[in-house]
Amino acid sequence: QVQLAESGGGLVQTGGSLRLSCVVSGRTLSSYNLGWFRQVPGKEREFVAGISRSGAKTLYLDSVKGRFSISRDIAKNSIYLQMRSLKPEDTAVYYCAADTGPVLRTANNAYDYWGQGTQVTVSS
Repeated sequence: QVQLAESGGGLVQTGGSLRLSCVVSGRTLSSYNLGWFRQVPGKEREFVAGISRSGAKTLYLDSVKGRFSISRDIAKNSIYLQMRSLKPEDTAVYYCAADTGPVLRTANNAYDYWGQGTQVTVSS
């Protein structure tokens, strides 16, 4: 059974940066396509960024392209979300998730395992 644990959230001013981390335990990173999602109250959880099991492919939500970057560290069995130029609309609970499917996907119902989430708040 895989477990995911996020960290790195917090309160930051508009224009600031944060780096989220997600440690994956139970299986190696190459076993999954991995993604970052976010959710605000009353809204559906949305895909933010993803990285394929090979690490060769990444995908991003249009509104975060050029500001957010997903990466992974095989040795630490971890993925990261570097967030720059943060805006108040980036405020949400951020989750990492693992998908055992064959290709990198953006639908939240494609992902099999989820972390507990970490709060990111961007003040104006």
